[in-house]
Amino acid sequence: MNRVEREAAVRRIMDRATPRVPPDLYADVVRRGTRAVHRRRLARRLMWLAVWAAAVALLVWALTARPWVEPPSQTTPPLTDW
Repeated sequence: MNRVEREAAVRRIMDRATPRVPPDLYADVVRRGTRAVHRRRLARRLMWLAVWAAAVALLVWALTARPWVEPPSQTTPPLTDW
């Protein structure tokens, strides 16, 4: 199909009458869109709640375990000069 034929095909498609949209389609689309927005908002809130809980858990662990402090030695140093 060359360029002229393609242009003619596109013109034929565009000259056709536009198809009728069912009257209840708009209400259905709005309802589904509203549900999608609510789900997305809920997912975002749950994500932030999980991030906040992880940060609190890390803070509590760090304050109780104190990983920056050197652990005590498990063995005693050798006795010399006794």
